[in-house]
Amino acid sequence: MNEKGNISIHSENIFPIIKKWLYSDKDIFVREVISNGCDAISKLKRLVSLGEASIEENETFRVDVVVNKENKTIMFTDNGLGMTADEVKKYINQVAFSGAEDFINKYKDKAGEENQIIGHFGLGFYSVFMVAEKVTIDTLSFTENSEAVKWICAGGVDYEIETSEKTTRGTTVTLFLNDDELELLDEHKLKEIIKKHCSFLPYEIYLKDEGKETKEEKGEKEEKEEPLNDTNPLWLKDPKDCTDEEYKDFYKKVFLDYNEPLFWIHLKVDYPFDLKGILYFPKLKHELDASEGQIKLYNNQVFVADNIKEIIPEFLLLLKGVIDCSDLPLNVSRSFLQRDSNVEKISRHITKKVADKLNDLFKKDRAQYCNFWEDINPFIKYGCIREEKFYDGVKDIIIFKTTSDEYKTLKEYLNTEEKGEKKVFYVSDVKQQAQYIKMFKEQGMEALILNTSIDNHFISFLEMKENTIKFNRIDSDISNTLKQEDSIDEPNTEFLEKLINVFKSTLNKPNLTIKGESLKSSDIPGIMLLSEQSRRMQEMNKMFGGMNMGDMFKKEETLMLNLNNNLVKDLVNISEDESKKEESKLLCEQVYDLARMSQEQLDGDSMAEFIARSNLILNKLAGI
Repeated sequence: MNEKGNISIHSENIFPIIKKWLYSDKDIFVREVISNGCDAISKLKRLVSLGEASIEENETFRVDVVVNKENKTIMFTDNGLGMTADEVKKYINQVAFSGAEDFINKYKDKAGEENQIIGHFGLGFYSVFMVAEKVTIDTLSFTENSEAVKWICAGGVDYEIETSEKTTRGTTVTLFLNDDELELLDEHKLKEIIKKHCSFLPYEIYLKDEGKETKEEKGEKEEKEEPLNDTNPLWLKDPKDCTDEEYKDFYKKVFLDYNEPLFWIHLKVDYPFDLKGILYFPKLKHELDASEGQIKLYNNQVFVADNIKEIIPEFLLLLKGVIDCSDLPLNVSRSFLQRDSNVEKISRHITKKVADKLNDLFKKDRAQYCNFWEDINPFIKYGCIREEKFYDGVKDIIIFKTTSDEYKTLKEYLNTEEKGEKKVFYVSDVKQQAQYIKMFKEQGMEALILNTSIDNHFISFLEMKENTIKFNRIDSDISNTLKQEDSIDEPNTEFLEKLINVFKSTLNKPNLTIKGESLKSSDIPGIMLLSEQSRRMQEMNKMFGGMNMGDMFKKEETLMLNLNNNLVKDLVNISEDESKKEESKLLCEQVYDLARMSQEQLDGDSMAEFIARSNLILNKLAGI
């Protein structure tokens, strides 16, 4: 059998789908109707520029939204090109026949800005039936001798067309709301919806409440009429024509953030795709703010959605900004993107522009770059981990604050051309690890400060990317680094064995390793060391919620006794004096706890024991 034919689409079947399932947010109808009005104005202006239509000199274009609570209606009026009866039948009665596409195709060979037309699929108008039980269209075409037309539909597939009383060019769409949608008649709610979706449409939008106007006619003070939108958003301007104050004011207005941004990137691309926008680096009040970014995506100045990950690299979602791209491959509802080769190209371009801006700032004003670092470093580190191309673009400008209160790149910190493995020491808690920092400074050394929640992941990432570099926290096994330089003689083996046995027998901690070294500083009796590997395994254990993972996460601590400390030198003698056994025990425990406290906070029981022991030592010193 061989048969050919046309697939049949029945409007009575597809109409309920459009009404109920096409749009995830029923507020979208506001965007669709106002966008249609703006398109009608853009088409008229285009025809005027081609000499195919005329308008009054200095005529202003606008879209008016009028609420009438008594009639339960919302009315949208534009002064665009309007429609004839034939055009109403063609564009309104035919589902998915796009008047915008038809117009673009008709004039595609003529000069003009085609991408100013917003409509695309020819379905947006039908979103009104998600909230309205009846819809009317009154329209008068710009063409000479046209008659005004009225289209009426009560939400089904049946319609009526009759003569309209409209006397001015343009179109008025009137929605008679369902009873369960009457909240849309609230002026503040409707204003909020318009501002969300239409804040930057190219023609002024005004909202009126007919009930309020009636009161004003009775003598109440009339409020000054103000448009709800900005018809010329900052991202459309040339960056060289924008002032710092304009960038800051735009940021505050759009994101309602009254803290000034650190800096911004103005995107402006015409080829191979049309892309404009502004990305802001916000000042963080605390590290958790890094998860509160917001990138608003627009298509021809029409709001699409916040934080669409297909086009905005995930790490950029830590920023705030707006991106407007007329080449977005939107789905039918214009709320989400379809997979398209342009999407990846746009995403890559945005990533490159951000990396270029950071490099430019680093090279031209490093002092300012360093000032920004506390705020921008979580973003940069996260971006490096998530996007390899971003890491390649910024790896040479990643800086670290040192314990000497300077900012250095890894290359500047290492300052060596040696081959093989290079050690990078770092601090995760400046206050807690102050004792170690002091010892490092006495050695003329410094460590990097890595104290944000992302740093543990970033360290592992850098070790993987730069496999000759190994990071070691300042309390890792650093005995060789902190040894007294002029200590040539090896410690007395018999003395050292006795000293270690004194501490082992007193502390009774089988998993604790005890050793002795002569440190440069004689003030410190001992320090606690934890191997970098063991510490990372412990942190991994915390990530798994403290699950019992056997010996894999066993804590490998080392108490390193300072053989250059007078107390440590005397402890063996004190322990061998039968009358001083109690003092020996107190001193060993105190040395151990002091070493622990320089590395981490004591738990409740250990702290209580430490305080009680300290009081007892004070009493003994006072002879009480």
